[in-house]
Amino acid sequence: MNREYQQTHFFDLLLNQAEAETAPPAPVGAAEPTPDIEETPVPPAQPVLEGLPGRLSPEARRALIALLRHGVVMAEGKRLLFEALCRCRAGIQEHLADMNLRLLLDEKAGIAILLAQGGGDEDGEDSDDGGSLISRRTLSLYDTLLLLVLRKHYQEREAAGEQRVIIDFERIETALRPFLPLTNSSRGDQRQLNGALANMKERRILAAVRGEDDRYEITPVIRHVVNAAFLERMLAEYTQLAARAGGETNDV
Repeated sequence: MNREYQQTHFFDLLLNQAEAETAPPAPVGAAEPTPDIEETPVPPAQPVLEGLPGRLSPEARRALIALLRHGVVMAEGKRLLFEALCRCRAGIQEHLADMNLRLLLDEKAGIAILLAQGGGDEDGEDSDDGGSLISRRTLSLYDTLLLLVLRKHYQEREAAGEQRVIIDFERIETALRPFLPLTNSSRGDQRQLNGALANMKERRILAAVRGEDDRYEITPVIRHVVNAAFLERMLAEYTQLAARAGGETNDV
């Protein structure tokens, strides 16, 4: 009990006592007056918010929920959701803007990607977005090298006119081999590579090829993760670093 409450309670007692001393005596046999009881007002019941119309149509809501849940919606396998994103683009973009998010739609490639508003520049480097629902996850060096290798292969096969770009486990291992001095990994370290591949599948950069566990499809998402200029610059820098690290190892 704090001092303020004690003082208030004390003066209330004095006031009640003074009133009792000056009040006229009650008639004999009369019922004692019922003391007033201060009741706490009951707040009005809150209305149940059901059936609110909202600004988005039901199909737009379903598509938006799928985008928020997975981060990527691809026309292949999710055709109806992707088409709804395309049709309701304006309303969905307005809704996402309130959450510092934006929608990237590549109708030709058939992909929709959820991105932070103003997050990341053309070089693929993250910036501080201030307040976004998308959490930033820094890639390890191994993951970064794998991403560059996949982007390089995708770029070459796309230039050759391939509609679906497939890569197998052995080719990935071969492409990563020159960078092993940077990652402190051995050629036979398949556990680390499997973990990195699983990470790329989770990000929808890779997709499994049905019936073939050692082959992967590189999705068009990768074009919006690493652009061509960034790819060439980073590959050149990592190649020089790997050659230097390999030379130092041989000298030991």
